[in-house]
Amino acid sequence: MNEQLIGIDVGTSGLKALVMDASGIVAGTTTARYDVLRPQPGWTEQPPQCWWDACGQALRTLQDGGCLRPDAVKGIGLTGQMHGSVFLDAAGEVVRPAIMWNDQRTAAECALIEDKIGLARLVELTGNRALTGFTAPKAVWLRRNEPDNFRRTRHLLLPKDYLRLRLTGEYATDVSDASGTLLFDVARRRWSEEVARELEIPLNWLPAAAESTEVTSVLSEEAAMALGLRPGVPVVGGAGDQAAGGVGSGAVEPGIVTSSVGTSGVIFAATPRPVIDPQARLHSFCHASPGLWHLMGVMLSAGGSFQWLADTLRPIAKDAAMERILGELALESSVGSGGLLFLPYLAGERTPHADPRARGAFVGLRSEHGLAEMARSVMEGVTFGLRDSLELMREMGVEAREVRAIGGGAKNPLWRQIQADVFHLPVASLAADEGPAFGAALLAAVGAGFYDSVPQACRATVRIDSVVEPRRESAALYESLYGRYRELYPLLRDTFHALDDLASQA
Repeated sequence: MNEQLIGIDVGTSGLKALVMDASGIVAGTTTARYDVLRPQPGWTEQPPQCWWDACGQALRTLQDGGCLRPDAVKGIGLTGQMHGSVFLDAAGEVVRPAIMWNDQRTAAECALIEDKIGLARLVELTGNRALTGFTAPKAVWLRRNEPDNFRRTRHLLLPKDYLRLRLTGEYATDVSDASGTLLFDVARRRWSEEVARELEIPLNWLPAAAESTEVTSVLSEEAAMALGLRPGVPVVGGAGDQAAGGVGSGAVEPGIVTSSVGTSGVIFAATPRPVIDPQARLHSFCHASPGLWHLMGVMLSAGGSFQWLADTLRPIAKDAAMERILGELALESSVGSGGLLFLPYLAGERTPHADPRARGAFVGLRSEHGLAEMARSVMEGVTFGLRDSLELMREMGVEAREVRAIGGGAKNPLWRQIQADVFHLPVASLAADEGPAFGAALLAAVGAGFYDSVPQACRATVRIDSVVEPRRESAALYESLYGRYRELYPLLRDTFHALDDLASQA
């Protein structure tokens, strides 16, 4: 095919641009890096200009390499880090650096929101409870702590939608990304007037929310000239990174569950109707596929736990390939890591405990245990944590017949086998695991008319590379270990909190 589609992913540490044809064959990808600002402990910010600069750099790299042919581009899809807050004035100028998804400054605002609206009513309206990562608490924080900036603000955008503004001049978002703001009525796929009113956030700050495949605008002449593209290219609504990743893995039909192991870990499943957990242990969002919703369980330190172990050992081993070495060592350990369990709560936890003060732990250490057991135990502990989310979904009636593994963890055969054994499900890897950027390009393909629907596009383009089946004996042992794993957090919760108090006094 001669036509090309672009997917752009505004990530936490870099912007990824992908070019593919309508059959899903990827012509090229590139990533332009940028930094995260940490002005205070627990704060994370980025100047939105860095996303625009990275977009130009990435698209020029693809053009220079011959992957991107400007005259062939038929659509652009956007995705990116969710929940971030971009505050703009009446002229569309940035008021202050964007507050990111992993910023932790809003604990007091989250408590205020749940107290003012009531937790049950908030969950009923938005499908979620107030978490520090979400957008609404950041806007409340701005009003309480930077009143001058709050008074200047006239627009509130998510990161990928700031890029849309620079590409098209239009203020818009999509329903999946809007679902992560805590200002969106997920069941009705529209902004919640009640929540906005209660939190004193002007409804006219919020952009129109389109379906993910809907063409929201076209590339402006100014942006086209800056990027070396032709003006008038359609730009679709796009999606938050997790919903776009779900599209890119084909998780748009019942029974297909996505397991993503990056720095964080996510279990993702599509639902034909809004399914809301009254206890808000799972996130309930609109799917990027129109007419669908999705449930999502999030653990904060999945691949991040393995990275922590590698980083801890790297200065001792003086080897930059510690992740590879640990992966090889883990193969030397048996199923169950010799009775060693790892709790992956290094950065607190979201699902199922919603406890920012949870902490990590190795339990069952003996003198016989070495790095091999520790490395495998981290993989197993992370997978047990992902199963927590899977079990919650099953309780809520979600069918799971196949898991599609994506992210860094999917590249490790042992980790895929551990997932199959722990989940009691076949685990597939994808031929093209390009992450959310691939899903964004697929959404553009639907918006440009190459496909009638997102499921049709996924069936035509998402290809399975290999499948590992659960092993009966290993699955039985893991079932017993998982029961012990689930007992540990309730037993250790008070100790975790006491240790956190002591650490804050040190």
